[in-house]
Amino acid sequence: MTHDRTVAADRPVFAGWRIMRSDAGRFWATREQPFPRAVEDAGAHRTVDADDLVKLCQAIAEQESIAERTRPSLWMAR
Repeated sequence: MTHDRTVAADRPVFAGWRIMRSDAGRFWATREQPFPRAVEDAGAHRTVDADDLVKLCQAIAEQESIAERTRPSLWMAR
């Protein structure tokens, strides 16, 4: 798996996420910092994958949306 920094140059960048492309051409992203436990319990995943960049960006956005919907007060309950 390789880090594909050229991919982010002309596409939306998700701060705090590292995007990689596998040797088979599948895209992966992993969050550099884990989500708080409450966010993970709400269903957010630190690592996501997709067939293409559009779907990968959608997967990342979905994880961040879960995090945003999780009340910040719950973040402290680790």
